[in-house]
Amino acid sequence: MANQAQISGKLTFLGTGTSTGVPLIGCDCEVCRSADPRDTRLRCSSLIETQGRTILIDCGPDFRAQALRHRVRHLDAVLITHNHFDHLYGLDDVRPLGNMPVHGDQVVLRTIHEFMPYCFGEHKYPGSATIELHEVTALQPFTAAGVEVLPIPVTHGRFNILGFRFGPLAYITDASALSNEAFDALQGVKTLVLNALRHTPHPSHFSLSESIETARRIGANNTYFIHFSHDIGLQAVTEKTLPEGMHMAYDNMQIVW
Repeated sequence: MANQAQISGKLTFLGTGTSTGVPLIGCDCEVCRSADPRDTRLRCSSLIETQGRTILIDCGPDFRAQALRHRVRHLDAVLITHNHFDHLYGLDDVRPLGNMPVHGDQVVLRTIHEFMPYCFGEHKYPGSATIELHEVTALQPFTAAGVEVLPIPVTHGRFNILGFRFGPLAYITDASALSNEAFDALQGVKTLVLNALRHTPHPSHFSLSESIETARRIGANNTYFIHFSHDIGLQAVTEKTLPEGMHMAYDNMQIVW
C-alpha cells in the first residue's frame, strides 16, 4: 500500500454504536437519558468517499435511517467486516441504489446467500436487491469500484473477521485482538478507526484501555474510536480523558483523511 500513501478522502460515521445501539431499550442511565445528540448512537457503519467513489462499510439494521439522514443516493460498493446482525442485516435496503457489488469473506457471502436467497438463482424474486458478491481474503489486496483496499485480519472473540485499509486510512471494528501480521499490514497508517466498547474487559471487543494501547502501537496521527455501548460514559466526559490524537467518534461526524 506504500504507493497509495497520498490517497485522501472523507469518512462519514453513519453509526458508532454497538449491537444494541444507544440509548439501550429500557435503560435509564445518564448516557441513555443524555440530551447530547453525540450520545445517541446507531449501529456501526461508515461512508468512505475517495477517488470519486462512495463506498459503504457495513450495512446494519439502521442503514435505511442512516441513508435517508445523509441523503445517500448512490453507492459504488459495499464492504462487510463480518456476518453479525448489526453489521450486515440491512443489506436489503440497498435495493433503490441499483446493482451493488458487495465484498466480504467466505463466511459473509455464505450468510448473505442464506438470509437473502430470494436475491439469487433463476427464480430471483421480482424487485429484490441486485447484489454481486465478491469474496475477499485477509492480506490479499482487491479493488472495490476501482479503489484499492487491503483486508486486515481481525480477531473478534472466537471469530476471524476483516478490517479494511485504504492507503493511509484503516477501519477496524469489533476487534478483540490483532495479530503481528495485522500490525505489520497497518504500518504507515495515518488515520485509524478502531472499536472501543466500554471501560471494562469484554471477551470479544477491545475495552477503551485496550484500544488506546493498540492505537499507540499502530501509531496513527489520529485515531477515532467507535462501536460504543452506553457503558462508555458520556461523550463530553470520556472524550476529555483520551490521549492526544485520540477521539471519540459520534454519529454524523465527518473527517477528512
